[in-house]
Amino acid sequence: MLDAFSRAVINADSKTACIGGEELASLRSFIAEGNKRLDAVNAIASNASCCVSDAIAGMICENTGLIQAGGNCYPNRRMAACLRDGEIILRYVTYALLAGDASVLDDRCLNGLKETYVALGVPLQSAARAVSIMKAICVAHINNTNKMYEGTSKFRKMDTPQGDCSALSAECASYFDRVIAALS
Repeated sequence: MLDAFSRAVINADSKTACIGGEELASLRSFIAEGNKRLDAVNAIASNASCCVSDAIAGMICENTGLIQAGGNCYPNRRMAACLRDGEIILRYVTYALLAGDASVLDDRCLNGLKETYVALGVPLQSAARAVSIMKAICVAHINNTNKMYEGTSKFRKMDTPQGDCSALSAECASYFDRVIAALS
């Protein structure tokens, strides 16, 4: 697993050069934005169960055949497997967001995911749709625009990161896009 620092060292080593210039500026920015990154990961992780269950429910609402006899979320053990897989994917996306590097996501989650799902008969389009819904939910949590359950026990209010979180939102969205691309 790499992080932003390890990635900079590997890139500099491959060029047989010292870390400097653009890499150093990038690392300086990574450190300066550290609290925002931690707040973003905390906002996602603290609401992970709701993010996953809402994404799976949204996918099922769009394709109700999944929960009918013969559907891929029927019986309960298949639904449980779907929820479990969603939580695993979300966990690795948060690891990548925390590290600022997608290597952990690629190596430990996406490597062979499509082939496994094809072998198990999991509909890739439905899985990709659930990830897409999860992406929208997590980006809303990072930007503090997820107000659907505000005021209820389902919503865990997080401290709003100070400043603009658009770069973190885009980074998070790019990790979800990697998952969707791996399923396509």
